[in-house]
Amino acid sequence: MNTPATTEGLSAAELQDLYDTVARFAREAIAPHVTAWDEAGEFPRELYRRAAALGLLAIGYPEALGGAPASYAMRIPVWVALCRHGGSGGVLASLFSHNIGLPPVVAHGSPELQARVVPEVLAGEKIAALAITEPGGGSDVAALRTTARRDGDSYIVDGEKVFITSGMRADWITTAVRTGEPGRKGAGGISMLLVPGDAPGLSRSKLQKMGWLCSDTAHLRFDGVRVPASHLLGQEGDGFKIIMNNFNAERFGMSAAALGFAQACFDEALAWARQRKTFGAALVEHQVVRHKLVDMQMRISSTEAWLKAVAAQADGGDTGAAWVAQVCLLKNHATQTMQFCADQAVQILGGMGFMRGTVSERIYREVKVMMIGGGAEEIMKELAARQLGL
Repeated sequence: MNTPATTEGLSAAELQDLYDTVARFAREAIAPHVTAWDEAGEFPRELYRRAAALGLLAIGYPEALGGAPASYAMRIPVWVALCRHGGSGGVLASLFSHNIGLPPVVAHGSPELQARVVPEVLAGEKIAALAITEPGGGSDVAALRTTARRDGDSYIVDGEKVFITSGMRADWITTAVRTGEPGRKGAGGISMLLVPGDAPGLSRSKLQKMGWLCSDTAHLRFDGVRVPASHLLGQEGDGFKIIMNNFNAERFGMSAAALGFAQACFDEALAWARQRKTFGAALVEHQVVRHKLVDMQMRISSTEAWLKAVAAQADGGDTGAAWVAQVCLLKNHATQTMQFCADQAVQILGGMGFMRGTVSERIYREVKVMMIGGGAEEIMKELAARQLGL
């Protein structure tokens, strides 16, 4: 697939063709290698270039920067196909970390900075990451303590970030910092800087995780890191708003991914139930197993319908408070669907579901990061309540 100059307004048949193309890529380039990549703790950097050659990294970005503008509805088949047929959240998290690292650059960076950074990332030559979370801070963005002090035509950055996806490899790190008067607190003093990955004073430590084993996740330390003032995204003090807007697209993408992973669990459980025999009959012939599969499908169908409705609302231009609330609620529902399907699939697979190498076992371990990343369930509920005026 060579991504067209624009991917908006595709017909149902074209969306299906897109899904089929991405699914084929996932089955051939990702799925056969995931277990080995998990054991190695990383996947080959060449995968970025392969995904870029297919046009996958460019989806949703301006054509002038090497991208392909895309509607929300068009992004659904891409994410679902990658997750359903690739079966690895770790691959997807790092391979597409630019989808949380680049949007602030595209929306708020200078034209010169955009031209320097974005095309190489979309071509798979460079890797972009987002650094917001800090030790002890979690989802409380307004409490971050990493500082950026203006010094002539540069900022001097000091502090720490943790749980940073692609943090070990990233060539560009979109970083939330505290600017302005020393000791300033709250959302008003937060800004966004694009930090070069090779900047002196930046150090990285790899973190070990329950899941996403082939995705590098890092603890970053900034010790007097000098960043050109031209790398400021937007104005000083605009960072909190930039971060909040960035979260909406991330949460929508995670919802689509969760749907794909839930479908992957269903697929594996159904295939196993059809071929595994107990007491002289295939598992699927037992009512209790059929009911588990039906319960999985019920949740998958509701998630898919909700996802499409939220996409249609956004594509219609309605992304106000009510839509933000829907994204938060959808993210919770989709990840709960993923959790339910992973649990039921492992139960149906029995002993095999406990073995490394099955898709359901991998996704079972990856559920919790999906329920926490991009905003934990509890944060999503509270944000939705506020947006709805409750």
